[in-house]
Amino acid sequence: MIRLSTGAALGVAVAAAVATPLSAASAAPAAAPSQAPSQSVAVATAQAGADRDHSALGLSNDEKLVVRNVVTDRDGTQHVRYDRTYKGLRVVGGDLVVDKASSGTVRKVRWNGNDGGRVAVASTTPAVAETSAEKSGAKRAGYAPKKNDGELVVWAGHGTPRLAYDVLTEGVKADQTPSRLHTIVDARSGAVLTSWDEVVNGTGNSMYSGTVTLNTTLSGSTYQLKDSVGNYTTDLNGATTGTGTQFTDADDVWGNGATTSRQTAGVDAEYGAEKTFAYYKNVLGRNGIFNNGVGARSRVHYGNAYNNAFWDGTQMTYGDGAGNTKPLTSIDVAAHEMSHGVTENTAGLAYSGDAGGLNEATSDIFGTAVEFYANSAADPGDYLIGEKININGNGTPLRYMDKPSKDGASKDCWSSSLGGLDPHYSSGPLNHWFYLASEGSGAKTVNGVAYNSPTCDGSTVTGGGRSNIEKVWYRTLSIKLTSNSTYLNAREGAIASAIELYGAGSATCTAVEKAFTAIAVPAGSQSCGGTTPPPTGNLLQNPGFESGAVSWTGTAGPITNNTGRAARTGSWKAWLGGNGATTTETIQQSVTLPSTATAATLSFYLSSDTAESGSTAYDTMKVQVVDGATTTTLATYSNVGANAAYTLKSFNVTAYKGKTISVKFLMNEDSSLQTSFVVDDTSLATS
Repeated sequence: MIRLSTGAALGVAVAAAVATPLSAASAAPAAAPSQAPSQSVAVATAQAGADRDHSALGLSNDEKLVVRNVVTDRDGTQHVRYDRTYKGLRVVGGDLVVDKASSGTVRKVRWNGNDGGRVAVASTTPAVAETSAEKSGAKRAGYAPKKNDGELVVWAGHGTPRLAYDVLTEGVKADQTPSRLHTIVDARSGAVLTSWDEVVNGTGNSMYSGTVTLNTTLSGSTYQLKDSVGNYTTDLNGATTGTGTQFTDADDVWGNGATTSRQTAGVDAEYGAEKTFAYYKNVLGRNGIFNNGVGARSRVHYGNAYNNAFWDGTQMTYGDGAGNTKPLTSIDVAAHEMSHGVTENTAGLAYSGDAGGLNEATSDIFGTAVEFYANSAADPGDYLIGEKININGNGTPLRYMDKPSKDGASKDCWSSSLGGLDPHYSSGPLNHWFYLASEGSGAKTVNGVAYNSPTCDGSTVTGGGRSNIEKVWYRTLSIKLTSNSTYLNAREGAIASAIELYGAGSATCTAVEKAFTAIAVPAGSQSCGGTTPPPTGNLLQNPGFESGAVSWTGTAGPITNNTGRAARTGSWKAWLGGNGATTTETIQQSVTLPSTATAATLSFYLSSDTAESGSTAYDTMKVQVVDGATTTTLATYSNVGANAAYTLKSFNVTAYKGKTISVKFLMNEDSSLQTSFVVDDTSLATS
């Protein structure tokens, strides 16, 4: 979405169209996603293996995994993005990404930003009627709904999962913009938890790309404004519904660069769609918005004096602007809005909180990238958003990527309160990051435009090159982020992506990392210098869990700073169990014991408490060593003899010297009455 609703469009575009494809740009990087197998085949194959991943992740039998998409690197590594159901209910915000080696082994799991990935709720019986939730959705919408339906779901987007209604309200806003508003209503209390609109709208300059070449189609003796992959443009003739009429022409010379020809708006829309498709395919290795090789429809001449443009999940739609004389059909708008479609079909970033800012900035980033890619003399690439529309009436742009606060509302720097802002303004820090990582800090001129980008900490940043940073951010979006990711997740994912694409010691990685520091996003576990080594004498990474759910794999949720159970030291620990329901949870870490070791000891501190009674072991936690296909249980703890005081447990594992093993904690809880096993300060020391 590009916020602002009025303004003059500058310039005209006379388009001479010929049936020739757009030129290719630089090839995708070596670690870019592969184009084979097809997405449909990859999804089907991944779904067939979902049960194995379900087991490896230690999910309960109440949860099911549903493959959303698959990204395959050139070395065979797969990144499988799953949605989930719980007891047959769709889990909203329960998405996760599983990174798998070419052998199928799970390497890493990226859970969505709820309480450690847990999705279980105490009951799936609502206390609030669906009709009541639907009334809340209609009230939130603020227009007369044409359709208003609620669906019982599990909301796992933030915090503790809740039974909720996802109310979808459809209609048209007062400014003629269509709406598909989702309102999440707590099914126990009736409180509105969050809301977002599927239709993402905005404004931009029109008719400003000069004379362009289009890939049109000859049908009989008539040319269609449609290319070979299915990008096509229709005329709505002032309607607000329907598909519109396909633009056709007898001589394949389209428009006259002015609004006196209805074709002119169609030319700009088609050009923007073709260039955006070509950029994603030729530069990033993505085969169109939906990654299926098929283009999208663009509808022009929407409504009456409609001063906006929007992406609705399937197509682009453009209004004719004030007085129906300023069609909002520029390449900026096309690339920005269609990039919302790419985000929707990859990370699915929610349009609220930190994720909303990341979503909006992603469209600014790739809108800018496509503008540079198009390389139009009439509209050269720059880091100014909406610079041609004169929306402010004084020649200033809509947004500034080098210093977002120059627009009077956007933020330059990240803070913990950022997520409460409109996504247009919370997008500022990531836009700032993109400029700094691409070009660096301080004063410079790019394509004739002067910039002077400050940093939030006074540091100096050297740019890593815009084309490299584009690829880093696309990889982050497509395989590292989930629907409710934060700026901290973005930092971790982008540094990891830069390492995978260009190497830990590369200038690109350094620029990515320093630019995030420069916009005040705090450091996490990822670093261009490599991972932090374990303390002397301890082979385990993140042994006290203080870095969160890193280095350890397994079930989401046990590694937590939840204050319901105290850590022995610091604030993080591994809290297994405590559910009071049938649950299996695991955490594990692979480690190599040196062959020269004369002794090796595994130790940890354990605290446990239970609501069970008697001498029957209803709930258990096993400490195991996995050596290839052999799993050895070193000890089993249960509700019997639970001890809330932290107690040191130690085991001799010298027999595994010279081997790579996994240290594993496996918890099984029965259907009622909780038992909590809390592990902290682990160690695998050798001498």
